[in-house]
Parts: sequence; structure tokens; C-alpha cells
Amino acid sequence: MHDLKAADDRLIVALDMPDALSGMAMAKKIGDAVTFYKIGLGMLTGGGLALANELADEHGKRIFLDMKLFDIGATVEAAVRGLSKFGHDFLTVHGDPHVVRAAAQTKDNMKILAVTFLTSLDRADLDASCIKTGDIKDLVQERAGLALSNGADGVIASPQEAALIRALPEAYGKLIVTPGARPTGADLNDQKRVMTPAQAIANGADHVVIGRPIWQNADPKAAAKEILAKL
Repeated sequence: MHDLKAADDRLIVALDMPDALSGMAMAKKIGDAVTFYKIGLGMLTGGGLALANELADEHGKRIFLDMKLFDIGATVEAAVRGLSKFGHDFLTVHGDPHVVRAAAQTKDNMKILAVTFLTSLDRADLDASCIKTGDIKDLVQERAGLALSNGADGVIASPQEAALIRALPEAYGKLIVTPGARPTGADLNDQKRVMTPAQAIANGADHVVIGRPIWQNADPKAAAKEILAKL
């Protein structure tokens, strides 16, 4: 049985707003129902880092910076070193071993989460990107194992692959964070590999990331509470 704090932490709300002002307005609507927020690239030029700092420093929220870094090792090291100074909780990088190793060397207390394949992709998308043949679930498991063995603190993967990743020896004590969770009846939007939040947690996920089904709801706070109640 999870206490309230742990239950709140399992739900991460994606603030996919255009700027920091609208993001903060949404966070205020949700209020104390949620303790963990994701801020990504879409808000970076709209004050996303400032919002992250304000939510953490003035409102006591946990922060997941979803930047999906990918570059040569030295550049990744520099970016992670700079971002780690803010003291936030999670940061995403692409799961390529050289990227993960570089991030792990400079992360400070921040958790590095490796992206396997984006949850908006399916096998046809991988074919179009010249990714090797094979079932996407098998490739996700392989990629997750590589990332974890190269220093990642956890992985980002769809709910459908959470159980496969949790079964890996390399996943012991590591985090699995799943976007692509959708409450029953919610619009899938651009997600293709989905399950309900409760199914994702049951499959081994530590956190589910949900955006539009909460912030597009007429009552975002009630929507968040309903999801938490079903976890």
C-alpha cells in the first residue's frame, strides 16, 4: 500500500503548455493533487527552466526535465553538468550507450533516464528510420539493457514494454517511467503503444507520465485525483 506522498509521486503531469505562464496557471489549478511535473523541449524557449525552478523552489514540486539529449559525449557532459546545478529529479537522454555514459559521468544527484524508442513510434516508423529488423518490444528490451548497463538510473518506455524491462537483471533497483499511459476512454492523441495508468504500474512502471487527459479536462485537479485513485 502506497502512502499519499508515494501515490502522488507515481503520477507525473506533463506540462506541455506553450510557455511558463500557462504552465504555472495549470499547476495552480491542479494544486496539491500532484507533486511531480514534467517540463520538456516544447516549453524550453517559453521559460521552461524558469518554471521548473519556480515549481521546485517555491512550491516544493519534483521536476522531470524531458530534454532527450543527444550529441557527442563532450557536449552531453556539458549540458548535463549545467542542468544538474538546478537540483531537479529526472533528466532524459537518448539511450545510445555513448550518450548515457557521458550523462552518467556528470549527473550529480539527478537521475538519468534513457529513452529507448519514443512511444509515438511503431515498427513502420523504425523501418523508415533504418532501424534494424525485429519486434519493437524485443528491441526496446535490448536497448534498455544497454542503457542501464552503461549507467542510466532508469529508462523511459511504453507501458507495453515495462514488464519486459522490469524482468531484465540490469533493471534491478532501476526506474521505469512510462509515457503513453491513457485513462480508459481518453483520446490516444499521437501515442501508439498505450495502456491504462494502472496497467502500466502493474507491469512494473514506477511512474506514469500523463498530460492532455489531465490538462485538457474541464477540471484538471479532479482528473488527476481520479487517475491516482485508480493506481
